[in-house]
Amino acid sequence: MPVDRIISNPSILVGKPVVAGTRIAVEQILDHLASGWTNEQILENYPRLAGEDILACLAYASRLVHEERFYQLTAV
Repeated sequence: MPVDRIISNPSILVGKPVVAGTRIAVEQILDHLASGWTNEQILENYPRLAGEDILACLAYASRLVHEERFYQLTAV
């Protein structure tokens, strides 16, 4: 997975994950995809991005979901 294209640096967008070499947040790309934007529309609006960057955002989100854990809580 091309997740290495995603970085987190406290001095860039307060540490939010961004596409390396940009100030474009992963969440911004995911929000556009969730809103129905195509890869082509994203690339047209963000010319500094490559198709691999969009895939990296998806891979990053996938990794987070895979790592998420749920625990059942019982009332005492």
